[in-house]
Amino acid sequence: MKLNVSGNTYDIIIERKSTTRNTYIRVKPDLSILVTTNKFTPIKTITDLIEENYEKIVKMIEVQQKKNENNDGFFYLGKHYDIIYVDTLDISFGENKVFLGRNFDIDKWYKKQAKKIFLEHLNEEYNKFSRKIPYPELKIRKMTSRWGVCNIKLKTITLNLELMKRDTKYLDYVIVHELSHLVHADHSDRFWSLVEDNMPDYKKYRKEMKEFWM
Repeated sequence: MKLNVSGNTYDIIIERKSTTRNTYIRVKPDLSILVTTNKFTPIKTITDLIEENYEKIVKMIEVQQKKNENNDGFFYLGKHYDIIYVDTLDISFGENKVFLGRNFDIDKWYKKQAKKIFLEHLNEEYNKFSRKIPYPELKIRKMTSRWGVCNIKLKTITLNLELMKRDTKYLDYVIVHELSHLVHADHSDRFWSLVEDNMPDYKKYRKEMKEFWM
């Protein structure tokens, strides 16, 4: 199946699951339209749903296109660099360009930088946090659906390696968010009030982060 939007054609992928009771529509990073539904849902029901939600799907495509633009190229601490491939095993920066070898392990390099930068920002936010909490162990890994995770029982905070690509104000927000979970495990009003006490502009940052989250 395909969907035509202003002369452009987008693939519609139907994913049937016996455990899914409702039908969900989302646009993937490659701009294909994924329909997740029950294995018994008739095709007619799916096509009717797509037609009924045409305008919403168009908006979803536009949002995903914006996210793709904001993730195209090389990013480091909020700055975008054009990639220039060279015969080297190292990485170096120009004013608006990054020079690296084609086999350069970017994630390994990001993680090396993150170990220092994330720890510095964790210490800064922890030291000025408004509530007395245990100092958490810091973990770093690449995640596809979360910016950060707090394990309250183990007192650990895991930060998404992707934060290395963005301005550090977003890193600080995620740290404050996870530190707040050491006080309130849920996302109750008390939790968000604590986040706001320590990061007054958190709503602004959350909204901005949606523009580049994949």
